[in-house]
Amino acid sequence: QVQLVESGGGLVQAGGSLRLSCAASGTIFSINTMGWYRQAPGKQRELVATITSSGDTNYADSVKGRFTISIDNAKKMVYVQMNSLKPEDTAVYYCNANVRTTSAVSRPYWGQGTQVTVSS
Repeated sequence: QVQLVESGGGLVQAGGSLRLSCAASGTIFSINTMGWYRQAPGKQRELVATITSSGDTNYADSVKGRFTISIDNAKKMVYVQMNSLKPEDTAVYYCNANVRTTSAVSRPYWGQGTQVTVSS
């Protein structure tokens, strides 16, 4: 089994910053990609940013220029630095990882989520 544990959420004023962290543990052969998704009340879960083990990144248009995703392959951790936060960034943020548990099997895993609230 694979576990993803997020940390770093909280309450911040508009214009402020937060850094989310996610640690992967368990039976991990390798990690293909890691990323962050978010879900605001009454809305569908949406992509925030993803990063491959080689460092290729992908961002939602709404966060480009404000958020930066990074990965530490040795520690099996992914981070997202969130700057210039806006009230519309308020959501539960979920860590996602596409993990290879054996040389032939890979699947996505999700963390439990961490709340980010941005006050105006």
